[in-house]
Amino acid sequence: MPRAAVENNNRMNLRVSAEIKAVLVRAAALRNTDLTNFVTQTALREAEAVIEAAEVVRLSARDHTRVLKLLENPPKPNARLLAAIAALPKTL
Repeated sequence: MPRAAVENNNRMNLRVSAEIKAVLVRAAALRNTDLTNFVTQTALREAEAVIEAAEVVRLSARDHTRVLKLLENPPKPNARLLAAIAALPKTL
């Protein structure tokens, strides 16, 4: 059964095989750092890359120009958009 997260707990325990740990220890030594720092920094870089890939939209120069033009001169609403707006619940 999973344990509840503790907000003030700064520890994270990982279970890895002896072979994986040996590789991580060797890599940390080659970077002249300790295992905790090596694993933390490597995982953090990967986590930031995953988050950026999920949250950042990259546009080509052509698409960038198209988006800016549409923002400056939006098209008139078509029938489907007007119907969707009409179907929205009425609010005060």
